[in-house]
Amino acid sequence: MAEIPASSIPYPHRAGNMYHVFYTAYWQQDEAQNPARYINWLNRAYNYMTPYVSNNPRAAYMNYRDLDIGVNNDNGKITVAQARTWGVRYFANNFDRLVRVKTNVDPLNFFRNQQSIPPLHKK
Repeated sequence: MAEIPASSIPYPHRAGNMYHVFYTAYWQQDEAQNPARYINWLNRAYNYMTPYVSNNPRAAYMNYRDLDIGVNNDNGKITVAQARTWGVRYFANNFDRLVRVKTNVDPLNFFRNQQSIPPLHKK
């Protein structure tokens, strides 16, 4: 994976990354009255892994979206500064370049999701 530079494509997590960790919890319908039990277990597992994973920022893989690190507003309007919260985790140093691409290709932000990259707004 390290043969392709991190800046060549949007996905930057290449050199030095040995694993992708996917944190998830499932429970049965009859256990739905106490979801906090499972969410707390998941949060403890996530925190336990902190010394063993990347930091500054703690990287994330876009296909394992983590809505706990931030989401776009319900009305779809988001600033680049707000999106940087999750954008840098997913795209590292590629985030600013991807914002410029988004601004040129989709300035009205038609293609968006809970954690999409927003375009720069014209002043």
